[in-house]
Amino acid sequence: MTIHNSEIADKLNRLANLLEIEGANPFRIRAYRNAARIIGNLSKDVSDLVAQGENLCDLPGIGQDLSEKITTLAQTGELPLLTQIEARTPAILNDLMKIEGLGPKRIQVIYKKLGIKSINDLRSAIGKGRLRRLHGFGEKTEQKILQGIEHLTEYGQRIKLAEIIPVVESLTRYLKNNQAVKEIECAGSFRRRKETVGDLDILVSAKENKTVIEHFVKYGEIADIISEGSTRAAVHLRSGIQVDLRVVSPGSFGAALLYFTGSKEHNIAIRKIAVQKNLKINEYGIFKGEKELGGRTEEEIYKQIGLSYIEPELREDRGEIAAARKKQLPKLITLNDIRGDLHCHTTATNGTASLEAMAKAAEEFGHEYLAITDHSEHLSVAHGLDKKGLLTQIKAIDKLNSKLKKLVILKSIDVDILEDGSLDMPDSILKELDLTVCSIHNLFNLPLKKQTERIIRAMDNPCFNILSHPTGRLINKRQPYAIDIERIIHAAKERGCILELNAQPDRLDLNDIYCKLAKDIGARLAISTDAHSPSQFAYMQFGIYQARRGWLEKADVVNTRPLKELMKILKR
Repeated sequence: MTIHNSEIADKLNRLANLLEIEGANPFRIRAYRNAARIIGNLSKDVSDLVAQGENLCDLPGIGQDLSEKITTLAQTGELPLLTQIEARTPAILNDLMKIEGLGPKRIQVIYKKLGIKSINDLRSAIGKGRLRRLHGFGEKTEQKILQGIEHLTEYGQRIKLAEIIPVVESLTRYLKNNQAVKEIECAGSFRRRKETVGDLDILVSAKENKTVIEHFVKYGEIADIISEGSTRAAVHLRSGIQVDLRVVSPGSFGAALLYFTGSKEHNIAIRKIAVQKNLKINEYGIFKGEKELGGRTEEEIYKQIGLSYIEPELREDRGEIAAARKKQLPKLITLNDIRGDLHCHTTATNGTASLEAMAKAAEEFGHEYLAITDHSEHLSVAHGLDKKGLLTQIKAIDKLNSKLKKLVILKSIDVDILEDGSLDMPDSILKELDLTVCSIHNLFNLPLKKQTERIIRAMDNPCFNILSHPTGRLINKRQPYAIDIERIIHAAKERGCILELNAQPDRLDLNDIYCKLAKDIGARLAISTDAHSPSQFAYMQFGIYQARRGWLEKADVVNTRPLKELMKILKR
């Protein structure tokens, strides 16, 4: 039985939430949250590290006590302390902690004063105006909490792509152990690489359906079996994810893969084209009358209706079919196109590794250049860099560059955009850098016009290079702040600024729609990991997934360029 990192991180976060509600020591709470973040960001399964006898105390911020708890979690899936606290704490309190705008103090007041037993109870109390009558609450607070409820309802049941990938890989490995399995793919929104996934559609080609189904329902992570038939089975995993398995004949695998990959809108559009040609497309193949014209591969079906093959990431009925007709589909960017990373952090601020360790990891990842972008001091993180600290780091980078052979470290900073649009570092020192990454880290609730003008005013500064995580959203956690994104994209193009596609799995910001908008407008983008540890350089792949969904090609992304060409682009 494999316990995935996402499950361990979820239990640690739940424990931190409940401890915070109980008013426990803040340092203890922070330790659990930090551990959840570290575990959630690891590229290797903690279960594997434990099985290999690795010392979890080697992970940053993990002491002996935490190490023992995480080891127990990895081996058993249980956290005794969490079980104890959950036994004495109403489950609704943990549910309320998931709502943006609600902290432990307000939750205690809501629970005690209003007798809230469910999120629907809270929604009802807001609708009746009961919440605003409590001390410390008002109409604006009500609306913010209501927005948080709606956001949780809409997105809270979907799982981030980065968290679902290990689940799919584990299940796929298990199914491949059955000799009857010929081909296997996870279809649906997972294959289209959407940023969140609701459930999993596993497609298998085999000649012995029953053998595959029987093997599937014995999978160790299954919590309950929903249905079990001759060609299909549906289950819930321990994590709550529903998995539907379908077994088809090899001759229909391509047709079934096309059908179950979706999107629904894309499938409807191609079926309409087939009807116009007196053809029929379904999950078994493409037919003219009773004659089957194809079905073994997806390419066969697209070809029969006069279309070039369309990559799964593009199948959203957003113009890909017209482009395929004209043979004008983009040649989508790949991970191999990336030459460097323009956003990462070290222990100088809130990273977990030194300048030297990040440089070594970037070299091993195959990068030609790496921008060190530690935070400026205005941001409320420990040890943000002031002018003196940045000058010291510049000297350290120069010294390290004299030793490196395969990698060039670029001098940079993640500088705050202040409320008035100024940058939180004097221009005199920003001019000493190779580039600046500029971010909004506070005042998310400014009105749309003011927030938009704040960013554009910052872009007017000739020291401004890259707008980091442009909309500020956190997937499933925090909605984007209010901005006129189209106006900002135009402003970036006019000023020679670059928009970041932040590859952190919690962000993936810009989203796919805005990536395509930026491409259409002609603005430049950078795909960066915002790495806080060496292992997070691997997040570049998630940025590539999002970029492909946004129709981006190699030429649209600045960090696909050789260093000499990149430096020309950065010069304003």
